[in-house]
Amino acid sequence: GVASLFALRAGAEVTHLDASKQTLTSAKENQKLSGLENLPMRVIEDDALKFLEREAKRGNKYDAIIMDPPKFGRGPKGEVWKIEEMLPKLLSAVRKVLSDKPLFVILTSYAIDSSSLSLGYALEETMKDFSGITEAGELCVLEKSNNRIIPLANTAVWTQK
Repeated sequence: GVASLFALRAGAEVTHLDASKQTLTSAKENQKLSGLENLPMRVIEDDALKFLEREAKRGNKYDAIIMDPPKFGRGPKGEVWKIEEMLPKLLSAVRKVLSDKPLFVILTSYAIDSSSLSLGYALEETMKDFSGITEAGELCVLEKSNNRIIPLANTAVWTQK
């Protein structure tokens, strides 16, 4: 929930969605520990695809979306998630809830066996109707003891021009 807390601190109204009740409990606790408990963050336990489909039917729109789908997982009702199969569906659902002038979309994936380029190409295709730029790369940390860069995740970011 760190990205949600940064968005809250920056003044955004945040909807924090996860299928894991434990993750959501941690997000709310971190919100409180950060002194941000009075800021507007909806915390919802749900399957991301089902939530996005309902939001699209309701006509709800979002200016920015940050996604961190797992490589493999199960939803609160046992739904199976495999990123290789489900990412196109997720991105299609995200596209349907974006406002007419979105600010950014961030897609991060940990422990996948593909290149960040595949995330970048998928996000670029999703956002092709908007005027913006897509960048892809790896999230890394520096191991100071031997000056090595350790890769942690792949990421793709689309931002408006």
